[in-house]
Amino acid sequence: MKLISWNVNGLRAAIRKGFMESFEELAPDIMALQEIKLSEGQLDLEIEGYEMYYNYAERKGYSGTAVFTRIKPLEVTYGIGIEEHDHEGRVICCEFDKFYFVTVYTPNSKRKLERLEYRMKWEDDFRDYLQALRDKKPVILCGDLNVAHKEIDLANPSTNRRSAGFTDEEREKFTTLLDSGYIDTFRMLYPDKEEEYSWWSNFAKSRERNVGWRIDYFVISDDIREEVEDATIHQDIFGSDHCPVGLILK
Repeated sequence: MKLISWNVNGLRAAIRKGFMESFEELAPDIMALQEIKLSEGQLDLEIEGYEMYYNYAERKGYSGTAVFTRIKPLEVTYGIGIEEHDHEGRVICCEFDKFYFVTVYTPNSKRKLERLEYRMKWEDDFRDYLQALRDKKPVILCGDLNVAHKEIDLANPSTNRRSAGFTDEEREKFTTLLDSGYIDTFRMLYPDKEEEYSWWSNFAKSRERNVGWRIDYFVISDDIREEVEDATIHQDIFGSDHCPVGLILK
């Protein structure tokens, strides 16, 4: 089974930049998208053989998530059930026979860390949400988690110590999630692999120079670690400031 996650930085823009060609190349069983920047009715897209689910932000042109799946879910839910967090279209959960598939677009702490305090609250509440799911069956989490966990996960760690996405606080929350019984699938398989990034700034030809960050993940509950065949980062696929990441299950 092939699972793909991609922050498309605007789905309509991505479609103009070859999204459908990339989709066909990737041929996912399930694809999750973040930052679709859509309101309901703004896009008429059908993909033969796929069920399609969207969670739109209330604010126009902002955030939002989607899931396209060949396999019909048993149930689909939107948000985490906390009003404070559920206005920005950040979470979709699809329940399947053997697991929950959750996609998330984690809030960015913003420049000058103006949203860091909110981000900390989000992290705790979202982890509680995942744990409640995991009490029922295994969890596969994917998306733009807006954190580079270790120094190996970004090109310039020394100059980004207090940058959004690499603060001690954000990194510690990710560590706490992993310590709660979850696995960063890419690092499970490739613990020492360098220069594997999924997002690049639009400034100074960062992508061309591969000056990037790994902030897009597949994280699984550790009870299904034996099902992992491979984890992928598709740096050769363009159309967004992020590239797709993938998980192959046996």
